[in-house]
Amino acid sequence: MSEWYFEYEIQVNRPGLLGDIASLLGMLRVNIVSINGVDEGRRGMLLNSENEDSIERFISIVSTMEHINVTKFREPKIRDRLAVRHGRYIPRDVDEKSTFRFIRTELGLLVDFMAELFKKKGNTLIGIRGMPRVGKTESVVAASVCANKKWIFLSSTMIKQTVRNKLIGDEFSDNNIFILDGAVTRRSNDEGHMRLVREIMSMPTVKVVEHPDLFVQLSEYSIEDFDYIIELRHDPNEEITYDILEKNQMMSQSDHFGGFNF
Repeated sequence: MSEWYFEYEIQVNRPGLLGDIASLLGMLRVNIVSINGVDEGRRGMLLNSENEDSIERFISIVSTMEHINVTKFREPKIRDRLAVRHGRYIPRDVDEKSTFRFIRTELGLLVDFMAELFKKKGNTLIGIRGMPRVGKTESVVAASVCANKKWIFLSSTMIKQTVRNKLIGDEFSDNNIFILDGAVTRRSNDEGHMRLVREIMSMPTVKVVEHPDLFVQLSEYSIEDFDYIIELRHDPNEEITYDILEKNQMMSQSDHFGGFNF
């Protein structure tokens, strides 16, 4: 059964407009999976049908309706599914199409977005930018739970500074989500940890790097290697800087005497 994303802009919001479209879909035996307003004056629908001809006939007819303007008709993308689910599109950088922006009040949307990325098969590298205590790590863990995936910290400051130099048992599974803090890994002098990071980075699995800009400074990787960059802020105008991060990192290393190695 094929699935499609259909979106239209309302030109004249007359009574019965949605009913006319729904009736047309029903007559053509096309199912409405979900529907929602996705922007001011726009509606989005997820559709499915066993008959490709019915879909083609629908788009041919609906394109002639004078009170709407068809804006999208395609195989659903992640952003389309989330737009219908949450009622709006995730903001994306105009120049950097792989960069997506969220604020702290949108953690539910962020978790859903990352969970969809985590469900993908194969190699996916995700970077998360954000200031301390904005919810980066918590969102990654919550998304792992939503995607029914096990999460593995390679480096972290979530509870205490942690730097791992080996994994055991099923921790090497390519079905796991591997998380590392780019600031912690960059400052690590543990060659065993760096070997582990290189090994995990070469695996066809999902890797999430907090503070990717710091991670790439002293590694063979670049920002262009990341499939997605997520920016999380307390408010839309917050500037993401690394002076505070570096200061906190040095204090953390002093407090925890270099962290724990596993």
